[in-house]
Amino acid sequence: MSTLEIEARDVIKIVLQFCKENSLHQTFQTLQNECQVSLNTVDGVETFVSDINAGRWDAVLPQVAQLKLPRKKLEDLYEQIVLEMIELREMDTARAILRQTQVMGIMKQEQPERYLRLEHLLVRTYFDPNEAYQDSTKEKRRAQISQAISAEVSVVPPSRLMALIGQALKWQQHQGLLPPGTQFDLFRGTAAMKQEEEETYPTALSHQIKFGKKSNPECARFSPDGQYLVSCSMDGIIEVWDYISGKLKKDLQYQADENFMVHDDAVLCVEFSRDSELLASGSQDGKIKVWRIRTGQCLRRLERAHSRGVTSVTFSRDGTQLLSASFDTTARIHGLKSGKMLKEFRGHTSYVNYAIFTNDGSKVITASSDCTVKVWDMKTTDCMQTFKPPPPLRGGDASINSVHIFPKNPDHIIVCNKTSSIYIMTLQGQVVKSFSSGKREGGDFVGACVSPKGEWIYCIGEDMNIYCFSYQSGKLEHLMKVHEKDAIGITHHPHRNLVVTFGEDCTMKIWKP
Repeated sequence: MSTLEIEARDVIKIVLQFCKENSLHQTFQTLQNECQVSLNTVDGVETFVSDINAGRWDAVLPQVAQLKLPRKKLEDLYEQIVLEMIELREMDTARAILRQTQVMGIMKQEQPERYLRLEHLLVRTYFDPNEAYQDSTKEKRRAQISQAISAEVSVVPPSRLMALIGQALKWQQHQGLLPPGTQFDLFRGTAAMKQEEEETYPTALSHQIKFGKKSNPECARFSPDGQYLVSCSMDGIIEVWDYISGKLKKDLQYQADENFMVHDDAVLCVEFSRDSELLASGSQDGKIKVWRIRTGQCLRRLERAHSRGVTSVTFSRDGTQLLSASFDTTARIHGLKSGKMLKEFRGHTSYVNYAIFTNDGSKVITASSDCTVKVWDMKTTDCMQTFKPPPPLRGGDASINSVHIFPKNPDHIIVCNKTSSIYIMTLQGQVVKSFSSGKREGGDFVGACVSPKGEWIYCIGEDMNIYCFSYQSGKLEHLMKVHEKDAIGITHHPHRNLVVTFGEDCTMKIWKP
């Protein structure tokens, strides 16, 4: 983007306007004199001109006092006012303007004849318009003066300083630098930090978003800055929502124009970059696309990211690489610049449902339908550890849905498998803590997420219920039905107590406490 050149004079003019509008007259004059920059604005040229044409000098003079006009035009104006005051027999006013204003003082020195003519007219006992207005009329002279002066002034919208600051803040909010509804400290240039919300589980439906019959949402994610909620669905469409209103975000021009980010096949997963600028999406046909969220522009197409559907995507911490998992039993790392596959993690014997980086980026953790979790060395792609969570009560093994870094301890992961229990485990496979719904059958978990500080672990079950486990008590604190048909998944807002669920009933629901 080319840089905008901003004239220092314009900045001074904006400050001058602020002073004028807030009646800071001394500051206004001092700044105007010191910088030799004049504002020369009036509230409305038409009004200003009609005030001169009608001889409403009480309205004209205060405005003229704040303008910097060429001396000749000022002299014509003041001369006209003196003549009209004499005609009205307002001798004291005429005398004051003639003898006490700077303009007339200069005229007396540089054009003594013109000045003395006015002094003579002032002491006469009668007034002769023909003599005074010399081959013209009062009206014609007013019209000439108004035309001459109006060429020197301009009209600008009011409160430019406040408007520009407002626009700048709007832009920052749009960029996600300011979460909606925050107080902003202009002087420090930061948002006044809100007291962080105490983490608590959701109990009420905030909004329900309905999708078309064959286009149920497959995945949903909030942006790390908390500004966007994105969904992707069976029909290949990716949509950006305003989770506060539950409506499509129309301040994104492409969505307002009914243009959306799309794939040719069902989109199974989406994920944001850490700066909330980019979105990666993976589809059923093994393709990955990377988008710029503000413009909806596709920046990268990885046409052959995988040979089968992409089940999860995540950006590396520095945003230069993408980690993906797939039904093709592999996880892979792709370079964002080159669009090429850089690394492959092979070893699972069934679908890889989920893949994440450890916080330090040194390891990759995968969850698979072969019922194992694997920990890989990011550099060498060697498998360092393979483990299974405890088996379900009914016996056998269970497919692993997902793994999540535990916020309270980055060396621990939350492992969600297709049972009615969820586990906090070490990277060596030891169980640190387990949470169970106690349901023997029909209540297996299909998805999970964790609150930002790790106080709550949320599971969504095949029974369409959401299970809210408290980390502190280790107990199931709340249970509620959230969908009419099979639930697909669940995700959490990065700093608010909001949870989003999505299911095969073609709805996405936003839940609040």
